Amino acid sequence: MSSRSAIASALRHLAPHLPAHEFAAVVDHAMDSPGLRVASPENAAWLSLVAYARHTLTDYDTLLAQGYDRDSARFFVADELAGLLAGWGVKRKLGEGE
Repeated sequence: MSSRSAIASALRHLAPHLPAHEFAAVVDHAMDSPGLRVASPENAAWLSLVAYARHTLTDYDTLLAQGYDRDSARFFVADELAGLLAGWGVKRKLGEGE
């Protein structure tokens, strides 16, 4: 399992402008997610950051609740999500299906 400090370090490098309250939420998510327990700190930070932003700061969950499938909902929030990530200083681009 990745340590909290390793994930925090990876996240600082990945998203240097992420606000402190969101930083803590992303690290908490990575630590609490059973699926990220075996991920490298870098992958855990990335996946947790994307999931946090998508679910918390976009209309993704609303679209799902309206009956859109996962891929369609992701498509409709992709530009907004990319803008959020860029605003936090993230240089990595979303891959297809992310």
